[in-house]
This record gives sequence, C-alpha cells and structure tokens, in this order.
Amino acid sequence: MYSLREVAQSLSCSRRDFLRSVTGMALGGALAGISPFLYAGPIKKKKVIVVTFGGGARDQETFAHGGQENIPHMLQELAPQSSFFTQVVNRGILGHYVATASLATGVYETLNNFASVPPQHPTVFEYFRKDLKRPPMDAWVVAPSNGFSRIGESESRPYGPGWGAQVVLPKHLLMTAMSDGTTEYEHLLRDNYESPLYAPQLGGNEFELQQLETMLKLSVSDFKAHAKALSSPDELSIYIVQQLIRQQAPSLIWITLHDIDVAHTGAYSLYLDAIRRTDRLCAELWKMVQNEPDYAGNTTMLILPDFGRDSDEEAGGNGFQHHRTGDPSSRTTWMMALGAGVREGVIYDHPVQSTDLVPTLGSILGFQAVLSHGRPIQDLLL
Repeated sequence: MYSLREVAQSLSCSRRDFLRSVTGMALGGALAGISPFLYAGPIKKKKVIVVTFGGGARDQETFAHGGQENIPHMLQELAPQSSFFTQVVNRGILGHYVATASLATGVYETLNNFASVPPQHPTVFEYFRKDLKRPPMDAWVVAPSNGFSRIGESESRPYGPGWGAQVVLPKHLLMTAMSDGTTEYEHLLRDNYESPLYAPQLGGNEFELQQLETMLKLSVSDFKAHAKALSSPDELSIYIVQQLIRQQAPSLIWITLHDIDVAHTGAYSLYLDAIRRTDRLCAELWKMVQNEPDYAGNTTMLILPDFGRDSDEEAGGNGFQHHRTGDPSSRTTWMMALGAGVREGVIYDHPVQSTDLVPTLGSILGFQAVLSHGRPIQDLLL
C-alpha cells in the first residue's frame, strides 16, 4: 500500500514528464537567479487574478497523453508562458465552498460546505484591503453559485465586516434580471450539481440591480440579450469579469469556474465538454488581460483547481463523477502562474499546500497574511 505522499509524488512526476515532452518546459531546479518580481523594474500598479476550478479534472482527461486533446489552449498557449507547479496538495475538506474558503484564507476551514456562513479566518481580500488601505471596489469575487454568497468576508474580528470583497453571483444577477418570468435561461441557472435540492434563497434584488447598472455599466436588457447567446454558467462569469475589468479595473479579482462539476451527473461527455470550455475560457481571459491597458504588463494570473476527483482504481469512489474518497487523485492538483513577475516555461514538482496561495499573494501584492497557516511559495518570489 502506497502512502498519500508517495502517490502524490508519482502524480507530480507524471505531470512533469508529460509537460516536458509536450511543451519542452524546463525544470525549475535547474534555474538560478533573482525573481522577476524583484528585477522587473518599475511597473504600473500590480494586479492579481486568481482563477479556481470548482470541480477538478483528472490527469487522464487533462495533463496526460490521453487527455491532451481536451486542453489545447493550456498546453500550447498558457503553460509555455507559465511557472507550473505539478504538486499542489489539499489536506482539507473536499467540498467546493469549504475548499474555496480554505484557498482564500490560507487555513483549512472546517465550516459546513452547504451552509450560508462566512469563512472563520481572514480572507485574502481583507488582508489586501486593510493592510494596503484599498477601497471597496478594488477587490472582487465572481462566484459560481448562491452558496458562495458569503465568501468575500470572514467572521474574524480583527478583519471581517467592512474589509471584504465585493461578491458578484452571476446566476443571481440573471435571476434578478428575469423578473418578467422568462424561462429561456434555465441552462445558465443550475446552482449546484452535487446536491440539486440545495438552492439557498438570496434577497437583495435591489442591490443586485445596482451592481449590474451602476458598477458593471450594463442595462438589464443588454445583460439579458448577451446572456441569451451564452452556453454555460462559466461563460456568464467570464462576461461579468470582462465588465469588471473594463469598468472598475480592480487590483484583485477572484473567479471560480464551476462547469466541470457537471461530472456529478455521471455524464462523461458533459464532463469532457466542460474541461474543453474551461480550457478555452482561461485562454480567453488571459488574452483579455493582455489587451486591457490597466492590466497589460502588470498582472499576475494564477490558475488552479480547488481539488481533484476520484481515481478509477479507488474501490470506494466513483471515478470521474465524484470526489468523496480523499484519495491522492482527489487531493493532488496543480497550479499555473502567468504574467508579471513570473518565470516563463518552468516546471516545479516539489509539493506545495493549497494554504500557501494566500501568503504567496501577500508577497506579490505587499500585504502580510498573518493568520494564514501557509507559507509563500519561494519559487515565485526568490
């Protein structure tokens, strides 16, 4: 019986060897020198975009020879520009809200994954805004479901109320805009693939319309017309991010994509379609960033799953469909960092923790994540 550490290392090596064979990327350990974060010289105000996947994809369907056809944009466009970490380990609870909260706090949260509660520990948004005295409109979250409505602000007394991020729930925005009772947007409104009976009711419709019209500069009619042309909730989320970038130009944006979690329905073809769509949307978002004057040349983007999915070999699991066993395939994922201050075309295969993300963002942006349990990822900083 192999240990979690041994299997995780094996997965990491497999990803490393696959990426080197397909992209020609170099091993990070073979490089030396000072981080571009330190020698890049004066740049415009730093910006960071974090993209997480609510519903990870296994290597069989992505970073392995049999899955490479599903991620052409990541392999051909994004990975060669990135520092790629092949072994990001999540030791926390494998539920999407609680895992995202853990990523956003740098602490393995223990809250109820299906409860409308805030994280217990300070979020990256609170550290960023309070430590750097940034205004409310400088940190935003675009979240996939109503269950993420409390993600932007913790219950921590030293931070908490008043220091969190603005949270946009694109599905709730669309439902608010559909006050006339139209039903042609049902394909964009599925709230939770894992527990269909759970759909928290949110109020605040007046505030939602204010977000739409005042902050995002979208009329209800224009928003509905654009949504009608979209095929998935994640496409709606990327559209909202595009409006945020153009209208508010915030320094910190956190977006969670969720289409891949359609795997819970057991439809393998829909799972593959969602992987391909996510691959395309990540590339479109990065291209969008490069074309925006406020972001081009000064933005670091990090892409990572919240966790993985069960392996086919795990007797108690359901393969691609779920993430219930806690096996190494569910816990061992990856991270891609691109843009300002990042070495291009480099692979790192040593283990890092999910909780290391927040202190790393602190080192990039200039705040201290004092209550985080993680450590800055030195390969991005030294």
